Amino acid sequence: MKLLITGGAGFIGSAVVRHLLQHTDHSLVNLDKLTYAGNLESCLSVSDSPRYAFEQVDICNRTELDRVFKEHQPDVVMHLAAESHVDRSIDGPGDFIQTNIVGTYNLLEAARAYWNKLEGDAKQAFRFHHISTDEVYGDLPHPDEFADPAEAAQHLFTETTAYAPSSPYSASKASSDHLVRAWHRTYGLPILVTNCSNNYGPYHFPEKLVPHIILNALAGKPLPVYGDGSQIRDWLYVEDHARALVKVATEGQVGETYNIGGHNEVRNIDVVRILCGLLEELAPEQKPANVSKYEDLITFVKDRAGHDVRYAIDASKIERDLGWVPEETFETGMRKTVQWYLDNKDWWQRVLDGSYRLERLGDHS
Repeated sequence: MKLLITGGAGFIGSAVVRHLLQHTDHSLVNLDKLTYAGNLESCLSVSDSPRYAFEQVDICNRTELDRVFKEHQPDVVMHLAAESHVDRSIDGPGDFIQTNIVGTYNLLEAARAYWNKLEGDAKQAFRFHHISTDEVYGDLPHPDEFADPAEAAQHLFTETTAYAPSSPYSASKASSDHLVRAWHRTYGLPILVTNCSNNYGPYHFPEKLVPHIILNALAGKPLPVYGDGSQIRDWLYVEDHARALVKVATEGQVGETYNIGGHNEVRNIDVVRILCGLLEELAPEQKPANVSKYEDLITFVKDRAGHDVRYAIDASKIERDLGWVPEETFETGMRKTVQWYLDNKDWWQRVLDGSYRLERLGDHS
């Protein structure tokens, strides 16, 4: 089977690329525009495989998309290319509208034109797998809002939860989800949709919370926590997510949506404290001279505009239908992640030598 992976040089996309080439016999085409968050070094360990090809293409360029489909003839599209950082969407929503909505439209049309020309088993087997986020659902009540906090466990995102996006990013992803489902309903394009919780792990661009905290701590910089840090996220190790995505793309039922979560609801402030504790254990000698404890660097800052209170996914459908469960716990995944950043300074140092300086973005409240 040949898979076309859009955004394959990004954080989640590169994990899918590595998983496919290390654990399956499939071949793939990595299609990526190589924006600030696209990094081919994340695929370096597998890029010499004869089953790997790379195309530097913008999904907004229909002509180039048509060429890629004609030249590579994929059996499955896994669409991960997207602008994905909420804070950046607050600073500049236009890029999110262009890539996430217009780009998805272009890709759908290129895929539909290609699929319409297929015949027999090839047409029957083709799949368009759209990868999205749990942020399209808005947010959930915080456990503190219940007389019995355990009641919060009854309030989870399911595949039928109504959409209520809060940020320009999540609104653009919600729009792309709707387009994908409309192309299935109207044109019969064989699609699959997945919505995932917060990913973390190796090769994560340092604007996101987990690598941001790790690298700021190692540099002796403040560890910014929005508001009081009580916001809750459901955390998913990226390699677990990659396994789930490949399973959906190759075994999922056409037209279905699958929520993918890690079963790890943790408050943001606790994530930061856990990372500080891991750094105390794994890198005490890297602590800056003027810092007594990594945790002393925690700094509470003005909350993000429109900040969602809680995300939590019910992932029972993908477990029941496809047999997927996460292999990593929050504790084992976070330990692996911290160790990876300690062992791969060259990778993240080159990222920080680019345009990003570990600054805060999206402060427009």
